[in-house]
Amino acid sequence: MAKRIVESFIDDIDGSDAEGTTTFALDDTNYEIDLSGRNREKLEKALAPFITKARAVRAERGHRGRRGAAASSRAMSREKSTEIRRWAKAQGLPVSERGRIASTVVEQYEAAH
Repeated sequence: MAKRIVESFIDDIDGSDAEGTTTFALDDTNYEIDLSGRNREKLEKALAPFITKARAVRAERGHRGRRGAAASSRAMSREKSTEIRRWAKAQGLPVSERGRIASTVVEQYEAAH
């Protein structure tokens, strides 16, 4: 049986078909909005006088971004640790219920997967 999944964008302003997501930022807040070509042009036209006078600034990697990344890697680590512990027990390898998993066990898990 075949399955087709179709993702469509709906314009957040008028409900018409959108061409995609437009991102912009103001006062340290990033925004996303799905817009049709016509509404994106309206947004660009409205912002044009400000953009032509503004300075482009590269996004800075602040502490907040690093903490967010660390938190997500810890969450993934917990999931992977649980998976590795289950696998190690099934293989008869010694593994503790809590704490760090021995690197030899992790290496064996990764080699098996």
